[in-house]
Amino acid sequence: MKQLMRHLGAAGAVALLAFWMLGGCATETVTGRKQLILISPAEEMQLGLTEFEKMKQQLPRSKDAAAQALVERVGRRIAAVADLPGAQWEFVLFESAEPNAFCLPGGKVGVYTGILPITRDEAGLATVLGHEVAHAAARHGAERISRGLALNVLGQVAGSYVGREKPEVQPYFNTAYGLGAQLGLVLPHSREQEARADQIGLIYMARAGYPPEAAVEFWRRFAEYNRQRGGSRGLWFLRTHPLDEDRIANLQKYLPRARQEFRPAQ
Repeated sequence: MKQLMRHLGAAGAVALLAFWMLGGCATETVTGRKQLILISPAEEMQLGLTEFEKMKQQLPRSKDAAAQALVERVGRRIAAVADLPGAQWEFVLFESAEPNAFCLPGGKVGVYTGILPITRDEAGLATVLGHEVAHAAARHGAERISRGLALNVLGQVAGSYVGREKPEVQPYFNTAYGLGAQLGLVLPHSREQEARADQIGLIYMARAGYPPEAAVEFWRRFAEYNRQRGGSRGLWFLRTHPLDEDRIANLQKYLPRARQEFRPAQ
């Protein structure tokens, strides 16, 4: 590190020091993991609100009133225990065969109808919503943006030095830096965020009165869904999400703490 900083000069040293010092500027809810976050909660929330309005215009909403009411009911219970102050909660069921859901900053939650056959019941849906709300509460979107900004600055500083000293290798350096950052930092960080959202979401569903053991059962069903469609294939280090078997094993490790947080619904 010291040798690299000497080569990069004063500007590079400042950039690198800022990158490492800011790495602990925020703390993830529930887990206590240190985070690099460079944008304010207000800025992050506005991004979420704007994006959700676009999605509501682009995606068809489900006409199944009972299913929409289910999403709303379970979502409100999860929201009541989530660490997301100032959230403007909204729960929308979108008509799509994709088995997915999301929660944008600001408390904007979308669920695709394609995931309901896999959730099966309220506890299964609470697993999904707990996980998605956890992403928002832990400010994972802001963290991804911030790390991307820091990596871009670091790449520009290093690329500038290489361009001055050895311009003939700069194109190769730029390619290697981009690939190395993606495989060595971006994708592992994405998998880390998914694992932390599982952990936080398990706590949220337990606090909301849903048995945390239901999360393991849901992810087993989801893993079977993936196996039937060949979705678990591919190189693990190119994945944005943990392997299904790793996800289930981690959830089982988190269960003891979640059981301590469980409060049966009144």
